[in-house]
Order: sequence, then C-alpha cells, then structure tokens
Amino acid sequence: MKTKAIFLDMDGTVLDSQNKVSLTIKKVIDRLRSQGLYVFIATGRSAMEVKSLVPEGFEVDGIVASNGMEGHINDEILFEHSLPLDLVETIIAEARKKEVYYELFPYNAPRIMMAEDQAFIERAVEDPKPAEVEINEWLSRKQAVRQDIVWTETLPEQAGYSKFYFFSRTTGHIDEWKAELERLKEHTSFTTSTSSSHNVEVMSAGINKASGIKEMVERYNLSQEDTLAVGDSHNDLPMFEYVHHAVAMQNAADDIKAITDEVTEFTCDEDGVAAYLEHTFLKNKADHKA
Repeated sequence: MKTKAIFLDMDGTVLDSQNKVSLTIKKVIDRLRSQGLYVFIATGRSAMEVKSLVPEGFEVDGIVASNGMEGHINDEILFEHSLPLDLVETIIAEARKKEVYYELFPYNAPRIMMAEDQAFIERAVEDPKPAEVEINEWLSRKQAVRQDIVWTETLPEQAGYSKFYFFSRTTGHIDEWKAELERLKEHTSFTTSTSSSHNVEVMSAGINKASGIKEMVERYNLSQEDTLAVGDSHNDLPMFEYVHHAVAMQNAADDIKAITDEVTEFTCDEDGVAAYLEHTFLKNKADHKA
C-alpha cells in the first residue's frame, strides 16, 4: 500500500458499542499524523455530533459528516449540501402518517423533532430495549430524545438541513418506511442510506460518503489511489467502493466483510481500528511502505 489518506467511520469503528472513543485510538491517530499521514473521519453522524463524542484534544485533518452532506477542515466549512424545504415538509408529513421516529438535522443547530409528533417518537424509545436493536443505536436514540433534540412547533425556514435519520423498534416497520421512501423517489430525487436494519437516512440526491470523500481528497490534492478506509456498515459501502483499499471491522456483518480487502483482527470494543492502524502503519515502519 502507498496510503496517504485514511478515512475512519465512527459508529462501530472509532466508537465502541457504548459510543465512546478510547484514548488509544486518539494516540494512534496523533502518531499517524505526526508521520505525515492524513487522517479523516467519514461518518453518518453530523459534525456537531462528532465534536460532542470525541475526547479533548482529538484532532483529524477533516470530517466528512452526515453521510457526505457536509465537510469540515477545522473551523472551515469545505462543503454543505442542503435538503430542499419542500422535501423536508413532505417527508415529515409522511413520517407522521406512519408514526416513524425521525430526527431532522439543521446546520449549526440542535436536531429537530416536531412537537405534535412527540407522543409516538417517545414511544419508539420506551424501555425495554428490543433484543435485536444494537445497544449503541438504542443509547443514541434515548439520549437524543432525552437531551439532544429541540421540539419545535414550526420548521425554521432559514435553516439548511443536512439529513433525516429514521429509526424503528422493529425491522418490519422500518422496512415499510423504506418502501414508502422509494415511492416518494418517483416524484422527487434524494438518496437513502442505512447503517443498521433498524434505521434509514435521507440525504440530497447523489450524496453519500464517497462523494464527500472525493471532495476532501481533491481539497488536499490527493488521488483516489492514496486512500484507505475502515468501516463496518452498509452506509460505508459507497466509501469502500471509492477508496483504493477497504478495511472492514471484525464486528461488521459478513456481507460487508466479503467485499473489502481486509478485516481487522479485533472488534470496536477491543480497539480494533487502533490495533489495525498501529500494526499496518506504525509497527516495523521500515517494512511498511505506507
């Protein structure tokens, strides 16, 4: 490998199952950057979420967030794509009919949920946790309803919106909603992406992690051949298809592992991404032409 730029997913990769970032991965990233490698985050989470989750002093060369809808280099906004307001209004109305839990992400502001939808949204995250829902997703939804979102009576018309996130306690319910979104695509263009069997996200047409990574790579005058990415879920598939070398986490589903070049030895709960990066780029550095 002649890697110059490393793109890291958050959930299930940099984050463990409790949505924590270890100091080990921070130290490994610091060492990689000190040796001239570029390290980026590429995540479905918003940039605001990323900043709230990482430990003090955590630094990367850029963040591709909201599945490619926004890109940041420190305090510089490299790009922002926004969902049209009429699409936002249409999707909320349809989600209300189906009683589908949603989070709407404005730029530079907390997530939004409409106050009139509070009852069915809160029911979606009532304990006990459904057995098939992963603990990290459940904890994120509980925290969102408890402290992260703003209940609003009307949509702020001046806000730009980066994405929708939808969740359901059951796969049957979310699959019905995915089918409804496909029907809506017959009348308007947008992109959907999933990171678990219990969620789906909506972004602008043609936007995904790969499109965001491409913009970041061009900003740093790098090439596609310079890139490596590590991830674990289906919203990482466009990223894996774009980069030169794709690495799946040990905790990834088998179909994800099957299409990547490598699989880490350890899971996200065992600092698997840190161990992989250290072994590949830092151990016996003379033997690795990274």
